[in-house]
Amino acid sequence: MNIVSERYFFGDDFTLSRVSIDGQPFAACPYILENKVRQTVGQPVQLWKIPGKTAIPVGTYNVIIDHSWRFDRDMMHLLNVPGYDGIRVHAGNTSMDTEGCLLVGMSANQKHGEVMFSRIALASLYDVVKAALERAEAVTWTVKGLPFTRSID
Repeated sequence: MNIVSERYFFGDDFTLSRVSIDGQPFAACPYILENKVRQTVGQPVQLWKIPGKTAIPVGTYNVIIDHSWRFDRDMMHLLNVPGYDGIRVHAGNTSMDTEGCLLVGMSANQKHGEVMFSRIALASLYDVVKAALERAEAVTWTVKGLPFTRSID
């Protein structure tokens, strides 16, 4: 299974993405909220990352479900994200809730940088991922999209 979050809105301190699974929009969890994208292509993460305030780099990451000691429950966990540790998929509403993680939502507000009905969306996505992993299916998460930057010649 491949989950894709494709970034479509780049706010001052947040980023919104649309979610699909295996090429199909996932209506039960259609939005992801992240911190601001600061990635600079060709530069190492440590040069552009502001801890707790920066979206993860574009790429494809393996997903597992394991126990989070911080949240004291089993959660989806993206593995081997360059420059990041403990990237989780969890409930929350604004970029203040992310600290680099991916927040899920049933609806999104571009003006305020929010996702809503996050716990409902999380339960739906968690169930789909857990079922795939129980079938011994590999689960990956692909993050796409960087803000448009114009090069100066």
